[in-house]
Amino acid sequence: MTARISYADVEVGTELPAQSFAVNRATLVQYAGASGDFNPIHWNEKFAVEVGLPDVIAHGMFTMAEAIRVVTDWVGDPGAVIEYGVRFTKPVVVPNDDKGAVIEVSGKVGALLEENRVRVDLTATSGGTKVLGMSRAVVQLG
Repeated sequence: MTARISYADVEVGTELPAQSFAVNRATLVQYAGASGDFNPIHWNEKFAVEVGLPDVIAHGMFTMAEAIRVVTDWVGDPGAVIEYGVRFTKPVVVPNDDKGAVIEVSGKVGALLEENRVRVDLTATSGGTKVLGMSRAVVQLG
């Protein structure tokens, strides 16, 4: 696969389509099984509160993975992501109700780089709180 976005078609400030990702307790259990991360802060409300958290929280790597989907969906090729990094600023709190939580992600081209690469800057929030900081990906475009 190759990127479906051409370097010639983007500029600094080009916005990627924003997306929302729902997460509930069942999602966290599924992710725990897939990742092998069974830390009780991700599934046991009593434990999470005892260690000072407001409630069960989503895995940081799960949040990070959901955020990069904005980039991979835009570019059309997950292999086009050359670099990706974030700072975890706040946890995604996932209440045990019918709603769970929503991770809202937007992105824009922050810099044009050499060799048809761009830096995409992502913003990820949940419940109006920024949950990832310095979330950036370098993407190889066509």
